[in-house]
Amino acid sequence: MKRYWLLRLVIAFGFAQGAVSMARPAVSYRALALGADERAIGVIAGVYALLPLFAAVPLGRRTDRGRCAPLLPVGVVLIAGGCALSGTAGSLVWMAAWSGVMGLGHLCFVIGAQSLVARQSEPAEQDRNFGHFTIGASLGQLVGPVAAGLLIGGDMGRSSALALVAAAAVAAVSLTSLWRIEHRDENRLHARVERDKVPVHRILRTRGVPAGIFISLAVLSATDILTAYLPVIGEHRSIAPATVGLLLSLRAAATIACRLVMTPMIRLLGRTALLTVTCLLAGLLCAGIALPVPVWALAVMLAVLGFCLGVGQPLSMTTVVQAAPDEARSTALALRLTGNRLGQVAAPASAGLIAGLGGTAAPFVMLGALLLAAAGLGVRVGRAPGTDPARAGKGRRRARQGA
Repeated sequence: MKRYWLLRLVIAFGFAQGAVSMARPAVSYRALALGADERAIGVIAGVYALLPLFAAVPLGRRTDRGRCAPLLPVGVVLIAGGCALSGTAGSLVWMAAWSGVMGLGHLCFVIGAQSLVARQSEPAEQDRNFGHFTIGASLGQLVGPVAAGLLIGGDMGRSSALALVAAAAVAAVSLTSLWRIEHRDENRLHARVERDKVPVHRILRTRGVPAGIFISLAVLSATDILTAYLPVIGEHRSIAPATVGLLLSLRAAATIACRLVMTPMIRLLGRTALLTVTCLLAGLLCAGIALPVPVWALAVMLAVLGFCLGVGQPLSMTTVVQAAPDEARSTALALRLTGNRLGQVAAPASAGLIAGLGGTAAPFVMLGALLLAAAGLGVRVGRAPGTDPARAGKGRRRARQGA
């Protein structure tokens, strides 16, 4: 079953991400039913992103020194438990607590899964394998909110609780794909290599790592703010909510399509050019959303934007993995996820402030500037010595011979 490990990991990630994407809107509706206002919902959403920040680096350290696979079922159990207990919570304090548990479970799963892809993929395969891995996330993000919308009805308290319990069941399904997913020979090799603890500041000073973290943060912020503020744009331009939902689904479908053709695009353009061009084009398209264009033009822009945004996450993973010291790859991936979480907290807050000062279109201009900065860093990534796949492959072969 070695050859099918990536497919099974994608399936498991699809169910885990689908459960989280289903639960997060359901948590908001459940909190509203318990009497929450906008500020309380913001706090509950913030706990989901903030609590895991303190666990990311220790989890990365632990994975660098041992196996990746044990984090996967732990993450699933925490996600399922957080979803189910959120559905039975009777106060906003407990809602926030279980939302944090859900976020911690998602972090455990993602660190374990990304480290597994990095460890079990040859350097020349990492771009492709990370691209395929993130298809699971895109599928979950596409299906999860739709499923939540179908379950949540008139009785908001009861139907949102049902949606959260259903999300827990969806998360549990991913356990069926996780058995024997980590290669034993890789485990023995990894256990024999002496691994010193690399300081975080050294990892962050490694050329290519900060750029990879920032690119990931910019792309994820663009996705989150687009999801949050496109309904506001639709309201101001008299676009029906159903149409807005279709536009967001179109963006997600384009992202999946991008990741299916990642390998031929890298062969055609090279990683540096692909990363730079897609960030640059995404920045221009984000700024273009601020223009009063017709719905058909907005659909075209969002389709192209979704395709461009599909490049940043998998290639930023490869960038961080190949630039980081060999003995600290999981920690570097954890730092990348920490940057993502900070972006999930800071970007919506900044967007809200800018929208209050400059109108509802202003956050998209901010995203355009952020992505243009990421495009500039994409050029520098190509010059980072640790991001050369051929060189990384030689380094890995030398490590195996030394082991």
